[in-house]
Amino acid sequence: MLKAVTLKEIERIFEILDAMGISREAVVILLRTEHPGRVALMKDGKVEIIVERDGDFAEWLSGLRARLENLMDRQEQQG
Repeated sequence: MLKAVTLKEIERIFEILDAMGISREAVVILLRTEHPGRVALMKDGKVEIIVERDGDFAEWLSGLRARLENLMDRQEQQG
């Protein structure tokens, strides 16, 4: 169980964002974890990332790129 997001986790999330060409300024990463974790578009257009609390972080992280791509696809279809 991951109770809080530390710099270690943030750096790993940044690796994925950087590889996808997503600006770090366009993302908000909450320092608290929740169940379920999620990736969502905020009203201001930024991407909110909330890390899964109850599962394995590495496993959650392995699906982050797909969740981000899915979010971007839905945003393009709506806009």
